[in-house]
Amino acid sequence: MRHHREDVVDRAITVLDTYGLADLTMRRLGAELGVQPSALYHHVANKQTLLAAVADEILARGRRASRPAPWDERVRAVCTELRDAMLAYRDGADVVATAHAFGLGAAAPYDELVDALTDGGFADDLVRTAARTLLHFVFGHTSDEQTHLQAGSVGAIDDQPRDDSDFELGLALVLDGIRLRLPSPDASRRP
Repeated sequence: MRHHREDVVDRAITVLDTYGLADLTMRRLGAELGVQPSALYHHVANKQTLLAAVADEILARGRRASRPAPWDERVRAVCTELRDAMLAYRDGADVVATAHAFGLGAAAPYDELVDALTDGGFADDLVRTAARTLLHFVFGHTSDEQTHLQAGSVGAIDDQPRDDSDFELGLALVLDGIRLRLPSPDASRRP
């Protein structure tokens, strides 16, 4: 049976979700697909490329249809969607954050944040820094949540799942700080 790139990425996500990132190897993926690991290189150049494709697919599967208009509501929507997409898959936060950090994929959330912040009227240098800061918050917070949840589920820690998340509050704090840098309407009228 011949496989397509989509089949490889789809099965890689299944392996990731079933066994975790440490066990997502080209050998295991080849076995899952019934092919030699070398056959996978017709679809992806290397494991890093595979992980980037997995990260992009995780984000695509978590994509919601529409975005609110105001810049800050768009930022909140992008960050929440990103968090939810990563939490939907075992080790999803590690895969997406790593692909983004390596510049191999998972760029869509950053691009959307840049667009929202630009529409908000922020200076270009602040837009890029604010977008990275927001991503760092989402990646870090989600990784912490996911690690705690997964460690508890396998008995690695003797702790119950957390009843609630402070993600929304933390995101609001970051947004409040960014909002303080918004140029005031009076600034354009100053001599």
